[in-house]
Amino acid sequence: MAQSNNSIKKILTVAFALCIVCSVIVSTAAVALRPLQQLNQELDRKTNILNVANLYESGMDVEAAFREITPRVVNMETGEYSDQHDPETWDGFEARRDPAASRTLSGERDPAGLSRVENYATVYLVGDPDDPEQIILPIRGQGLWGLMRGFLSVEGDGNTIVGITYYEHAETPGLGAEVNNPRWQAQWEGKQVFDDEGDLTPAIRVAKGSGSGEHEVDGLSGATLTSNGVTNMLQFWLSPEGFGEYLAKFRSGVDEDDAQDADVELEAEGA
Repeated sequence: MAQSNNSIKKILTVAFALCIVCSVIVSTAAVALRPLQQLNQELDRKTNILNVANLYESGMDVEAAFREITPRVVNMETGEYSDQHDPETWDGFEARRDPAASRTLSGERDPAGLSRVENYATVYLVGDPDDPEQIILPIRGQGLWGLMRGFLSVEGDGNTIVGITYYEHAETPGLGAEVNNPRWQAQWEGKQVFDDEGDLTPAIRVAKGSGSGEHEVDGLSGATLTSNGVTNMLQFWLSPEGFGEYLAKFRSGVDEDDAQDADVELEAEGA
């Protein structure tokens, strides 16, 4: 005897078959589109790097412009460049999951709320890699609602900020999400990270009602916790726990150049 079209068995059979067909379609699309998604992610990363360096222009050839930027892998402990990893493929963010490639942070050593951080990170050098015009650093830390990820660019002196940008966050629109507001980001240009050349403790901070000092940026209105999150992540990534030792090499290089120039002037005056 034929089953009714409204029978439970037929309904379940049709539903199961439909689920299988949909699953196959979705899986096939995901696999087929994965290379395109990876290309778009890579293009977005390069665009953000160019943007924080004030090199991005609408409609430009991003790949061509990015050829002026050199990625290098830095040993976070020593501040020295490393050939252990390929800078074109090394992903420090993913490496933090590997106990052999990362270290645990806690207490005062973890103001950004990261818990674990990679031992090697990729930086991006604008211009001559031996004497860069800018040094672009990846930064991240906890905001109000989750992890914030972005880039900070400093001049070749290892101290003067060029710009800051965030490409991933979950902050509140109109409040913490104003970290992406060009007017707020413009405040960072020219600010100084450190108080003096010998100090490895970053002085830069975000605080409501500030912004007039060389180490201060005005906080986001109604977003105190997000502002604190920005300060905390910079306090970590610009300290010896982060890129502090690496940046110190550029700052000491500036001192040596100044001293050499002064010696040349004195010799010229003596002559």
